[in-house]
Amino acid sequence: MFVFGIDPGLSRCGYCVLEAGAGAPSARALGVLMTDRDRPLPERLAELRREVRALFQEFPPDAVAVEQVFFQVNVRTAMSVGQASGVVMVEAQDMGAQVVQYTPSQVKSAVAGWGGADKSQIQRMVVTLLGLSEPPNPPDAADAAALALCHLAVEPTRRRVAAATREGTR
Repeated sequence: MFVFGIDPGLSRCGYCVLEAGAGAPSARALGVLMTDRDRPLPERLAELRREVRALFQEFPPDAVAVEQVFFQVNVRTAMSVGQASGVVMVEAQDMGAQVVQYTPSQVKSAVAGWGGADKSQIQRMVVTLLGLSEPPNPPDAADAAALALCHLAVEPTRRRVAAATREGTR
């Protein structure tokens, strides 16, 4: 089973592909997709879509965890993050993957045990949980790994709650 973590961005879109099964998850791919800031927005979105699609074809996703876009001081940045996030979610949906969004505090809580953890704490936990020799670089890749790990930690509870809710409505 492949679980993707995506830290959306138009200039830098972090990604992590975790293979999950009976044992500990392992990172099969980890990195950053980049687009040229000097190119027109539609071209950059199309390039991001092609690269995301190629990753999804290489590692057919069962689930894709995407960081939920929050308001940022820089509206231009928030818009481009939202657009990149939309591209990723549509491609994941078209592949038949489960698509789930997590807030930064949900990711920090699931991975480090505290919603106020800083970037260095998250990076150390990613290294530990995935048995890496060093933190993923750039940090967008570590953030993507944390998103995938968050999903693996949270999903069993989400399934149980959904099943209990369905039972309660019968």
